[in-house]
Amino acid sequence: MSYYDSDFSGESFYSNNKNIDFEIQKYKGLIEEGSIYSCMEAVEETVQNCIDSEKFDAGLYFVNKLLDIAPYNSEYWLKKGAVLNGLFNFEEALECYNKAISLNPSDSEILMDKAETEESLGLYKQAKETLLNAIKLDPGNEEIIFSLGLLYQRQENYFDAINCFLKIINVDDEFSEAYYELGFCYENLEDFDKSLEAYDKFLEIEPYNASGWYNRGVVLAKINKLEKAIDSYDLAIAIKDNFAAAWFNRGNTLADLGRFQQAIDSFKKTIQIDGRDEASFYNIANIYEEMGELANSITFYSDAIKINENYYEAYLARGFCYDSLGKFQLALKDFNKAISLSQDSADAWYAKADLEYSLGKLQEAVSSYKSAVKIAPDNFEIWFNLSETYLEMGDWLEALKAFNHCIRIDPEDATSYYGKAKVNFILSRTKEAVECLKTAFKLDPAIRTEFAKEYPEIKSSKLFKKLLGET
Repeated sequence: MSYYDSDFSGESFYSNNKNIDFEIQKYKGLIEEGSIYSCMEAVEETVQNCIDSEKFDAGLYFVNKLLDIAPYNSEYWLKKGAVLNGLFNFEEALECYNKAISLNPSDSEILMDKAETEESLGLYKQAKETLLNAIKLDPGNEEIIFSLGLLYQRQENYFDAINCFLKIINVDDEFSEAYYELGFCYENLEDFDKSLEAYDKFLEIEPYNASGWYNRGVVLAKINKLEKAIDSYDLAIAIKDNFAAAWFNRGNTLADLGRFQQAIDSFKKTIQIDGRDEASFYNIANIYEEMGELANSITFYSDAIKINENYYEAYLARGFCYDSLGKFQLALKDFNKAISLSQDSADAWYAKADLEYSLGKLQEAVSSYKSAVKIAPDNFEIWFNLSETYLEMGDWLEALKAFNHCIRIDPEDATSYYGKAKVNFILSRTKEAVECLKTAFKLDPAIRTEFAKEYPEIKSSKLFKKLLGET
């Protein structure tokens, strides 16, 4: 979706200058007195004011009264459709638009509104056909072409959307929204140069649009122009100080630059604007963890969890902090909670397994490692740790199988061949052990030194040297 957000406050002219509730009561009273004929124009205006002020129930009351008197007025059916749209009664709204079209088939405005409702109902093909029919009726109508572009964009058909927006710009190079949406489309196509060009043109026309500067910052961050991205976020914030997303992205970009305290300050500003933004608490905690301030990190991970008790990532990250501080039972509790929230998370099972291994709970560690590799069967590190755990437990055959998995994943890893060699020595499979050692030494000559330290008697054996082909 696009993020166009004009600087207009969203309040209608009417709501700023009149008391809509007073008007609603006034004309309801006149209608109930039977005086609707004397104030029809005012009632028509009130319907529109109700739409603008989102007083849709009142708007429906008035437009129904008008239709009782003039059931063949296409404008009234159009307004009723708009009111029902506001009430999310899309199917009834569509019926009203069809009625309006039957009364005035050449009105492209009705077709535009109808297409919007069809899209709301998920009738995307029909919405497209409706807008194309509207363009046939009014080929030069930029708003219809723009609506078609937005429809394509929301369907992630960015190339057709771009064609629509370019068509508008070729006729009217001051149509700022078209540049904005072009920027968004090019960004999604990862054509970042064109995206920036479009946003820059948009900002030439609307330099005080906070969302434009924000989106420009997003693109700059994606192409790793981080300082320039921060400049854009700063301009967005200067225009709209309570722009939480800009503060948040600014914090992320500062963190990427290693400017941790400034990043924390940005995330804290986000929290001032939106105290329920658990991601900002999480990111502050993550920065403190990076800085080695684990107590602060735990505090902010805990704050994130208070907001969202199902925040899997926060439990996992807090568990790592507890683990680093030697608070193993608290770490284990967090890892178990993370697993309960995301059964398909290899990371959580892996973290739990490593902790269980550190605590000497080797059988439990094996069980957790196995759960992890079921989810991530090609994760070398998990398989290797499982192999080493089996080796330490004396479960030689399972260790051998696990080392074979490691070799399948990474045939160039010398340590896996060395581990397999050690198991084969234990199982008195000397030939297999020697072949594994040869491969390990070839892949990493430094393994020879390690082997000499672990097996000094074997290393000096003439028979062994002969088997290795060293004599």
